[in-house]
Amino acid sequence: MIVRILVAGGAGFIGATLCEHLLLRGHTVVCVDSLQTGSALAIDQLRKFEGFSFIKQDIVQILDIGAVGTLDQVYNLACPASPKHYQKDPIKTIETNVIGTRNLLDLALQNGARFLLASTSEIYGSPERKPQREDYWGNVNTTGPRACYDEGKRCAEALVTAYRSQHQTDTRIARIFNTYGPGMQRDDGRVISNFVTCLLDKKPIEIYGDGKQTRSFCYVDDMVGGLIALMASDCTTPVNLGSDHEVSIMELACIVGRVIGKSVEITHCPALIDDPRERRPDLDKCRRVLGWQAITSLELGLRKTAAFFAKTQQAHVV
Repeated sequence: MIVRILVAGGAGFIGATLCEHLLLRGHTVVCVDSLQTGSALAIDQLRKFEGFSFIKQDIVQILDIGAVGTLDQVYNLACPASPKHYQKDPIKTIETNVIGTRNLLDLALQNGARFLLASTSEIYGSPERKPQREDYWGNVNTTGPRACYDEGKRCAEALVTAYRSQHQTDTRIARIFNTYGPGMQRDDGRVISNFVTCLLDKKPIEIYGDGKQTRSFCYVDDMVGGLIALMASDCTTPVNLGSDHEVSIMELACIVGRVIGKSVEITHCPALIDDPRERRPDLDKCRRVLGWQAITSLELGLRKTAAFFAKTQQAHVV
């Protein structure tokens, strides 16, 4: 059955991959993106699909229902996810997560469409519990430099829950953990894109703090599979999506160097404010309820990511 789907933030890293996967399944996809951090090149690649259409608009502005058309599903991935980008304009980040999410919820409500919010592991803040389960309320600094994103997503989750209880909107909430892969932008500020591009450019890797902080990285194709599985499921409460293979940032630097085949020179920089020390999801719920888990190993995913960046580096040079 062909489903008509709106993907807000569909020109972003995860969003563009999601659009492609949905189109390959034969669905009709309407991508809405302001291109604030999204890629116009990604949109050009998606235009090759007959069922794809693009609306350049900020979701903080109310969407024209007539322009969008009838919808069956709405995915909200519209917000910069890298601290480098979301901290540039913290007010805008909050507006996107709160006002933008409400606009999309209203759109879903008017269409009787199922709605999925791409929330984040950042709602757990700097966790005092590991692994992080969905029933953990987190440890967030509400006035720190990351609060615009952390608290924006927490409020977005509260809005989704309120629409479900007050308007019976059919909703899903995905708490996305660190994701990487082809399609990332060279300058997005995330650790894997930083490490890979530095080594390809023969530059030292910068590590903030002692490098003992940990993360769990999920390959983008796996993550998109999780989002689609959650949208298709009957699960209406938040679900962690990601990989539970935890590595320190220092370990990650060594793995990236080994994958690319280059020696690693490290420069230590001052630790970032409110940078979480540990990040590993409890994935029992997604495995049990969705029957989903990440399958791409970190080394294989990094090889694919490095190949993507090497190709884009050559295109840039030409």
